[in-house]
Amino acid sequence: MEFNLADLFERAAGEYPEREAIVANGERRTYALLEERANRLAHHLRDSGVQPGHHVAVYAYNIIEWAEAMLAIYKIRAVCINVNFRYVADELAYLLDQAGPVALVFQRQFTDRVAEVAPKVGSLRHLIVVEDGTEPAAGGVTAESLGAVRYEDAMAAGAPERDFEPRSADDLYLLFTGGTTGLPKGVVWRQEDVIFALGGGIDPTNGQRISRPEEMVEKGRNGQMTTFPIAPLMHGATQWGVLQNLAKGHRVVLIDKFDAHAVWETVAAEKINVILITGDAMARPLLESLAEPRDGRESYDLSSLFALSSSAALFSPSLKEEFMERLGIVVSDAIGASESGANGVGVAVKGQTEQQSGITVKAVPDSVVLDEDLNPLPAGVVGRLGRKGNIPLGYLGDPVKTAEVFRTGPDGTRYVVPGDYARLEGDGRITLLGRGSATINSGGEKIFTEEVEGAVKAHPEVYDAIVVGVPHPRWGQTVAVVVQPREGRAPSLEDIQEHCRTKIAGYKVPRVMRVVEQTQRTPTGKPDLQWALAVASAPENTPESAPESA
Repeated sequence: MEFNLADLFERAAGEYPEREAIVANGERRTYALLEERANRLAHHLRDSGVQPGHHVAVYAYNIIEWAEAMLAIYKIRAVCINVNFRYVADELAYLLDQAGPVALVFQRQFTDRVAEVAPKVGSLRHLIVVEDGTEPAAGGVTAESLGAVRYEDAMAAGAPERDFEPRSADDLYLLFTGGTTGLPKGVVWRQEDVIFALGGGIDPTNGQRISRPEEMVEKGRNGQMTTFPIAPLMHGATQWGVLQNLAKGHRVVLIDKFDAHAVWETVAAEKINVILITGDAMARPLLESLAEPRDGRESYDLSSLFALSSSAALFSPSLKEEFMERLGIVVSDAIGASESGANGVGVAVKGQTEQQSGITVKAVPDSVVLDEDLNPLPAGVVGRLGRKGNIPLGYLGDPVKTAEVFRTGPDGTRYVVPGDYARLEGDGRITLLGRGSATINSGGEKIFTEEVEGAVKAHPEVYDAIVVGVPHPRWGQTVAVVVQPREGRAPSLEDIQEHCRTKIAGYKVPRVMRVVEQTQRTPTGKPDLQWALAVASAPENTPESAPESA
C-alpha cells in the first residue's frame, strides 16, 4: 500500500464495507457501493482511452457523482481537474485549455456552456453527462448531440472488479486555484506530499506524522464520525474534507449549494458532528438563520454537533465568539493555501478572540516565517509565511511563476512562499496577517487588509466588508472599504472610523467607503478583490487628502 489516494480509499472500503461513506442531496453510498461504482466508472474511462497521467475534468455542483468520478480517476492513475461552475464561457475555455483534459464529466445543466467551449479544447475527446433533472430547450443543443455518454450508461458498461495496475506515491494530484485575483493556476503535487500537507498525514494539533498509510485507515476503528464540508467540491477544502474522511472510514455529507437553513436542517437530519466552512461568507448567514428557523420550527436539533472549523477565508473573532456562545461547540480556524497545504490550526478560546490581531495558530512543524532572502526569522518580526518538506512540484505549465513561489534558501532547503505575511510568536505559534498581493502600502506602512476587515466587520451595522487599497496622491495608497450593511442599517464612514480606532492603529482606519447592496465573493467565500477595487476606485470615491496618521 502506498501514500496514494486510491489506495487509501480502497483499504477503507475493504475494512468498513457496510458503513455509509457519503450522502449528497438524498443520495447515499456505503463504502462497498461507492467502491463498486468508482470501479465501474474507472473501467469505462480506461476503456475510453484514459491513460495514467491523463487529465479528466469534473464540472458539477456538490453531487455524489463528483465524489465517484474523483475516486474513479485516481483509481486509474489519471489526474482529476476541478472546474469552477461559476465560470463564463471564456473563463471555462481558459481553464480547460490550461488543464488539457482528455475527458469531461459534467452535469446536464451545463450543456450549453460545454457546447460552446468543448470544440476549442484540442485535447478533449470524451464527454460524460450526469442527469440532474434539466430538460433541454426545444430545438436546443443536447449533451447527446455533442457525443456525450450518459453517466449511468458509462457506469453500467464498466466492470465492477478492482483490477487496476499498482499505483505510486508519485501519482499526481492537481488543484486549480483562482484565489482572489488573476487567472486560475494549477498546483501540481505528488500524492504522498499532498496527503501529508492537506490530507491528514500530519496531525495539525500535535505535529505528529503517520509512518505508514495504513495508520490513516485504522483511525476509523475508534468509531465513525460524520463531517459536513459545505464549500463546493471544486474547492480544495471540501475535496480534502471528502478524501481525508473517506480514508479514515468516516462519513461525509454534502449539499449541492449553500443555503444556511438547509445546512442546519442537514445537521439535524444527518446527525452531523463537524461542519467545515470557509470564513465569514458562510458563518454570518449560518448564525442569522439560527435565530429564525424556517418551516415553523422553533429550533434545530444540533445536539450531535461538537465542532466547526473554518479555512481559506477570514473568520471574524466576533463570529467565533457567537458560535461558542450559542452552540457550546469547539471553533477552530486553519491557515494554509493550495500551494502549501495546511500551515496550522488555531482553536478559539471563549472571551479571548477579540484580543487577536490576525489569525494565530499552532503551526505544523514544516511552517516557517522567512525574510526576503529565505532566512528563518526570530519571534516578533513580520516576514513571509513559508513551508518546507512536503510541498508541490510547482504550477502546471508555468515555470516563471513556479520559480517565483517555489524557491531554495541559502542552506539548500526548498520552500514554498505563496505570498502571505506572518509573524512568529514567542510561544512558537504563527499569526497570519494577510496576503502580500492584497497588502496596502500607505506612506511606507504595510497594512494587512484582513486585519482591517476584521475590525470593520465587528461593527454592529456591518454585515460584510471587503478592504482594498486605492491610489492616493500623497501616500501612494489609502485604505478603502466596500461595505454591505445589515438590513435597514446605514453606517457612515465616520461611524466606521470611530469604531475601527478602538481596534486598530489610526493609519489602518478606512479613509474611503462604498456601500453596496451585496458584496461579491467567490464560491468559496474569498473576496472578489478586482470587483471591490473597481467599486472603491470609482470617480466619486476619490480619496481624501487627510494624513494617514490622523
